Amino acid sequence: MIPTFIRSYLAASAVLGNRIVKYAAPSADKSVNTASANTQPFVGVSDRLGADAGEMLDVHRGGLVPVQLGGTVTAGAPITSDANGKGIVAVAATGTTVRIIGYADEPGVADDIIDVMWAPGLLHEA
Repeated sequence: MIPTFIRSYLAASAVLGNRIVKYAAPSADKSVNTASANTQPFVGVSDRLGADAGEMLDVHRGGLVPVQLGGTVTAGAPITSDANGKGIVAVAATGTTVRIIGYADEPGVADDIIDVMWAPGLLHEA
């Protein structure tokens, strides 16, 4: 096991394991739910157990984090969220900015769980 920084958050809705999460109501509290777009500020990645609504959810916030994929990725690719909180390759179209959680540490295909180096940032295409 590679140590990571893990913090617990209240799950505002049910969250499956190894999914990218975001703040549910950032102006009201720090509860989280599953990310659903590549433009949302990501909190981290849920642990493998996930949580039901109203339960505490352990969220990986640093180091190598295990992420379930929503498509094919190559090692080193920047990773963002699809509509289900799964990791996909981040691609910014002209005039857009997308958020990333970090970079794939290994290749994988849809539904694989791979390690991603947590390095949140932005990709912008002018």
